[in-house]
Amino acid sequence: MTLSEATEKVKKLAANNGGKVKAKINFKFEEGLIHLDDTVSPTLVSNEELNAACTIKLSLENFDKMMHGNLNPMMAFMGGKMKIDGDKGVAMKLASLF
Repeated sequence: MTLSEATEKVKKLAANNGGKVKAKINFKFEEGLIHLDDTVSPTLVSNEELNAACTIKLSLENFDKMMHGNLNPMMAFMGGKMKIDGDKGVAMKLASLF
């Protein structure tokens, strides 16, 4: 999965499930970043690094696995495959979006 493909996937999910997280989140990968702003309607998704309540750092490979249900987010966090900076409560709300 490329950064562009991941961004499009997040945009589709946000369009269908926006308004549930009500926070700003950054997904940070080696290849770049996806910013999700669910404090506005419709939910905004971009590749700009903007202020966020939470930053989730992981590889695009593991992000793809999570999107397809092949990697449990809690196990990824516990196993060190995903790191969370900032409000971990916001990160927990992502399940409602994805």
